[in-house]
Amino acid sequence: MSDPQPTLPMFPLNTVIFPGVQVPLHVFEDRYRALIHHLLREPDPEHRLFGSVAIREGYEVGDHGAQSLYRVGCRLQLGEVEANADGTFDIVALGRDRIRLDGLETDGEFPAGRVSDYPEPDADVDAEITDRARAVFTAYRARVSEFRGDPFAGRLPRDPLYLSWTLAALAPLPMAERQSLLEAEDPQERLILVTDLLRAELRAMNAIPSLPATDVARTRWSPN
Repeated sequence: MSDPQPTLPMFPLNTVIFPGVQVPLHVFEDRYRALIHHLLREPDPEHRLFGSVAIREGYEVGDHGAQSLYRVGCRLQLGEVEANADGTFDIVALGRDRIRLDGLETDGEFPAGRVSDYPEPDADVDAEITDRARAVFTAYRARVSEFRGDPFAGRLPRDPLYLSWTLAALAPLPMAERQSLLEAEDPQERLILVTDLLRAELRAMNAIPSLPATDVARTRWSPN
């Protein structure tokens, strides 16, 4: 008989989390406070792992029925933890890799998912595609900076895989489009897709000058 599929503590969120991205979270619900307590009992920080999948738009955050969750998500490692006097936590977690949620158990102290790995294939990325993605994001960044603060601090990664995750996380897109970036087959497909999406954002900003102050602000990525 095969071993049962391993479970992973799950923290569904109303956003899409990408590998390589740090995620600040305020933890206040009882079940997720229990999840943090569970992780902190693990002596090895490398093993303080949990998963997150996005809650489909149109569902309440507290409704984690099987039909309301996307199936592809991200495994995260718990990092900084600040325990507050009221029992809540402020944490920072780091996205590690993609996972597929095969089933959700909700009868314990906190949700637990039966998950399987969802790796990306090793694939070369055309340098022209990488350069184009960088150039389009630079143009988008400059346009947004005319209306509000710089949407990104620091240098973009040189590695195509991490570049694809970074641009996906920074792109101010609706949930379904962010999920499509997470599920992209490989970094090249993701870079092509995010480049097209950012170009569409630029066209919209040029057509409606007030857009960055409204829609861009409303759809800006936030883990909370």
